[in-house]
Amino acid sequence: MTLQQLNYFLAAIDFGTISKAAEALHISQPSLSDQILRLESEMGTHLFIRTNRRLILTEAGSRLEPHARATTQAAQRGYEAVQSVRQLKDGLASFGTFSSAYQYFLADLICEFRTRYPGVRMRLIGTNSSEVARSVIDGEIEAGLVMLPVNNKNLVISEPVWSTQIGYISASDARLAGSKDMQALLNAPLILSEATWHNSDPIRRLLNQRAQEIGARLEPIIEVEHQETALELAARGLGDLIATRPILHHLGYGDKLKWVPIEPPAFEVFAFIHRADTAISSATREMMQLMRRYLQEVQMAYSHIEC
Repeated sequence: MTLQQLNYFLAAIDFGTISKAAEALHISQPSLSDQILRLESEMGTHLFIRTNRRLILTEAGSRLEPHARATTQAAQRGYEAVQSVRQLKDGLASFGTFSSAYQYFLADLICEFRTRYPGVRMRLIGTNSSEVARSVIDGEIEAGLVMLPVNNKNLVISEPVWSTQIGYISASDARLAGSKDMQALLNAPLILSEATWHNSDPIRRLLNQRAQEIGARLEPIIEVEHQETALELAARGLGDLIATRPILHHLGYGDKLKWVPIEPPAFEVFAFIHRADTAISSATREMMQLMRRYLQEVQMAYSHIEC
């Protein structure tokens, strides 16, 4: 039994004859008649009494009719629900971002998305790229924007969509002097953010790996959750931090703190991720497109200080 057969069966009831039903459905009369015969064969009984003037339902046909209508109506509602999601009339966009995304553009992106698609619900999470990657892998959200590298188990990783150089930031000219290689960082009064994720945060992992390569261990003097807190503490002279120039200037610390690159050069590189075995919904895909545009605007806005 197929939906097509049930639709043809109901059309025959509604129009009274095979010829009128076929005309209404814009198909040939033999095609419709053949499908009804197939349905009767599968049921093992006649559904209609065929007269010269019109079709008359048998007892079996009368019993089938309400179930056929319920089934075809449910299928239509299901189709309409899917089309509504595809057309971004409703549904859910679920996405994860890195911790400082809200500093750059997240509120503006959410406002624009809601203006365009007021019927679509939004769920955005993320304080760290490792957390976002885990949430995508576990199926808690559909996709995310993360700093590489991350655990790529069962993930599709896009081309890089944003890259910016990491450097040493301090309010002290004396501590900014000289090459900022790993040995210098080991001796520096570092304030590091992402305290909860210190073992898996991409920047922390990079610094820890470089320290291990020379047989040392990185020991910050202060650990905090948020980069903005670390910048404020550095501006007050309590220590120095590792971060990018865009966030330094975006948060308004460009006149209080100075930036020099670490050696060898290191970069924050961001990309989109989603599960390899799961298609992305239209809503989440549209959010990714908007986010790609906002990232390009951020990159352009700070291109002059990264030359």
